[in-house]
Amino acid sequence: MIVPFSVSDFLDRAVQVYGERVGVVDEPDQPAPPLGGGELTYAQLGSLARRQAAKLDELGLEVGDRVAIVSHNSARLLTSFFGVSGFGRVLVPVNFRLRPDEVHYIVKHSGARVLLVDPELEETLEDVPAEFKLVLGRDEDLYAPEGVEPRPWEPDENATATINYTSGTTARPKGVQITHRNIWVNAVTFAMHAAVTDRDVYLHTLPMFHANGWGMPFAMTGLGVRQVVIRKIDGAEILRRVRDQGVTVMCAAPAVAAAVLDAAQAWEGEIPGRDRVRIIMAGAPPPTKTVIRVQEELGWEFIQIYGLTETSPLLTINRSRAEWDDLSAEERAVRLTRAGAPALGVRLAISEHEENAGEVLARSNVVLEGYWEQPEETGRALAGGWFHTGDGGVLGDDGFLTISDRKKDVIITGGENVSSIEVEDVLFSHPAVAEVAVIGVPSDRWGETIKALVVLAEGVTATEQELIAWCKEKAAGYKAPTSVEFRDQLARTATGKLQKFKLRAPYWEGRDRQVN
Repeated sequence: MIVPFSVSDFLDRAVQVYGERVGVVDEPDQPAPPLGGGELTYAQLGSLARRQAAKLDELGLEVGDRVAIVSHNSARLLTSFFGVSGFGRVLVPVNFRLRPDEVHYIVKHSGARVLLVDPELEETLEDVPAEFKLVLGRDEDLYAPEGVEPRPWEPDENATATINYTSGTTARPKGVQITHRNIWVNAVTFAMHAAVTDRDVYLHTLPMFHANGWGMPFAMTGLGVRQVVIRKIDGAEILRRVRDQGVTVMCAAPAVAAAVLDAAQAWEGEIPGRDRVRIIMAGAPPPTKTVIRVQEELGWEFIQIYGLTETSPLLTINRSRAEWDDLSAEERAVRLTRAGAPALGVRLAISEHEENAGEVLARSNVVLEGYWEQPEETGRALAGGWFHTGDGGVLGDDGFLTISDRKKDVIITGGENVSSIEVEDVLFSHPAVAEVAVIGVPSDRWGETIKALVVLAEGVTATEQELIAWCKEKAAGYKAPTSVEFRDQLARTATGKLQKFKLRAPYWEGRDRQVN
């Protein structure tokens, strides 16, 4: 018997098994009233998802139509994963940090008929057009009246459930098509490897728009986990939520761990969650000292994963093993900073092809269907029946992967992908810039930060702060360089191509790998 997978399976189980349990604790400090008065049982979450789907029926949306949402973490965003995708439409979660023109591009490129907007962003995004534009928090516009049932949808596990836009080797972001099958396999294997149970309490420190919150909205819902929504990241507030809500698990980029470690220095009393919390990190391999500090100063378990938006995202996981128990803290930390061993159902290989020698290749049921409306990019990414990650790496004899270099022109800062080409385009538009190369340089806090190497046009001047401000005006703030260095010339090949490996080398000297 083959029964098609659907994202609705996760919420259906939660409603049936944990209906009266509080499933979602919404962010109390937000511009809209917290959904359900602040706490939602899984039965209420299920009702709201059905009412959202019924409202989309009322608007005339068909199966396969796209619904874009630009929002900070919220219970309404969490509900939309089920109210939109669970009934055959396609959710397009958009990074709330993007500029209006960037959001406009995504809405237009995806063909989204509906745009859901966080009330904090309503004025900022007022010029972004959509057939139906609704503000989160005006619930009469979002949900049909109680008792109105949506049209049923016959699940198709190979149908696109979400389109997640990610920066890559092109200046414009690509829309990653993630299917119901991708989401299902990722959520189930992730929950298994992280040993999630219905006794856990999950804190949504990771943006839900980012690779669908790594699949945690689905995994945690299916297992009846209490989910605590946090809107804006603050180290001390994370510690307070851990204490007050009994949090046991969270996912985070290295910058979040750094914020918590900083806050812990001023925390009065015992650090909350000691010997109880596990923090799952990705975005960039953290320094070994960060791993040691998480384990010793916080008393939290450190788990490392590796993946991409295109892989739903889980490819590898690295969790301390019984064989490592007798090692020193430093030796364990060194092992834990590796990307990890392949997750169940993932096959990894290292390319030996001359053009992309050393590139990490992956095969799995979590790999994307394709890039939305970009068949050529899809063909390149899936050439030869393998997904080409764009990352350089090494597979050890024990099967563990270590990421050693990033072959794509992508910088990962604070867990966000930034296309260096896009930043270069912005800087090139400044009249004082004659040449520019944008590279990632190591940062203990952010993993990497963005550095621009600039050759000024003859007879023209510009300051570092002026160029940084220019970037912040033209693109999302997190894409702006944190530093600018002025050069007389930039290293190039005989054919004029920038030699970024040479430009990066001095900043990565003494490190075993060219990612941080």
